[in-house]
Amino acid sequence: MRVLKFLFVSAALMFSLNAFAGNENFPIGSRSAALGGSSVCLSDIWAIHNNQGGLGYLKHLEAAVYFDNKFLLKDLSTGAIALAVPLRKFGVLGVSYIGTGGKLYKETKIGLAYSRAFGEVISVGIQINYQGVRIGEGYGRKGLFTGEVGIQAKILKNLTLGFHVFNPMLTKMASYNNERVPIIFRLGLLYKFSDKVFITTECEKDVDFRPFMKFGIEYAPVKQVFIRTGISTNPFQNGIGIGLKFGGMKIDVSSTIHPQLGVSPQIGLSYAVGSHKPVKE
Repeated sequence: MRVLKFLFVSAALMFSLNAFAGNENFPIGSRSAALGGSSVCLSDIWAIHNNQGGLGYLKHLEAAVYFDNKFLLKDLSTGAIALAVPLRKFGVLGVSYIGTGGKLYKETKIGLAYSRAFGEVISVGIQINYQGVRIGEGYGRKGLFTGEVGIQAKILKNLTLGFHVFNPMLTKMASYNNERVPIIFRLGLLYKFSDKVFITTECEKDVDFRPFMKFGIEYAPVKQVFIRTGISTNPFQNGIGIGLKFGGMKIDVSSTIHPQLGVSPQIGLSYAVGSHKPVKE
């Protein structure tokens, strides 16, 4: 039974390009999931993973937790925690932990990020990660370091550009066949029609695979409620979700649907200390 379970989980990983396999980097956060995975232009707490450039715009101490039950399989579930600490005029420091998998296959990522905004026009961030892989049944474990660089720039009043590179140093995983952690480039735009509506689009390119696109839209009928939907290609997946805000507390719930593998629900919770009060410069 354990062998069959391992084979089934492995098949699910191969079918899903957005699965956390081979130390790849995929979007984190219920908001991003609902927007079709489009996240390179978002400046919320999960910019600590999705694009460290967006982290520099945060003004308040904030903590968050996240859970993704991919395809309703326990062995493919993802859990994450994050903490962002603004250093007044010296930027924002962030730490994060992500764990994916179960007893047969487990990947972890611990990240330390730093980001700084230069006014309201541009923000730049970097991150160093320690990533681990553990395979059950006595196959052992492996640890390695990777890095990330991200930029967000408001090129027009309502138009934001985001760019992110994961693993620019092409970290080696194993000597056999010169196996390396992939380099992943992401480039996107976010256009804000008003305080209530924005659309975002993003292109992602793993150096070993074809590029694919992501599209998302967020609408806030009132200040405390956010409705989101989005799609991604290669393979086609669609997302939908809702966000609720109560003072400094945010609750985000979403779900993505894969045409072959089914539904993946997500939930996220974050709290920003003093976000309802003016920021002291």
